Amino acid sequence: MSLKQRLTDDMKAAMKGGDKGTLAVIRLVNAAIKQKEVDERVELDDAGVVAVLDKMVKQRRDSVAQYESAGREDLAQAERDEIVVIERYLPQKMGEAEIAAAIEAAVAETGASSAADMGRLMGVLKPRLAGQADMGLVSKLVKQRLG
Repeated sequence: MSLKQRLTDDMKAAMKGGDKGTLAVIRLVNAAIKQKEVDERVELDDAGVVAVLDKMVKQRRDSVAQYESAGREDLAQAERDEIVVIERYLPQKMGEAEIAAAIEAAVAETGASSAADMGRLMGVLKPRLAGQADMGLVSKLVKQRLG
């Protein structure tokens, strides 16, 4: 079952079950997916949907940080609740050891040896790890490996 179909099925289940919080978040996700499809005039596959979901989670994490610094714990908690729902549809995140193994494979493939090769290495890693790993952590580990 595709990710979009799973979202639709879960939306119907949330409507029937009266779960208004989940329903609202799934509607936001569907709207973001539809907006991306209309803007780019494409039909998103699962990888495209994962990219949209990753972006939504990142936006919400940024909002949580801003709300917490402003002392608005109520709004921060609402954003955290949305993150929980969105993350249900993301693939399982890779651990640091798995990311390090992927970096080593990419280093062997590209022959990267110094910090000057970081862009080329990240260019290889980003499509492979998108949606599966925190790209900030990947970048940090690549810097350590090449540094």
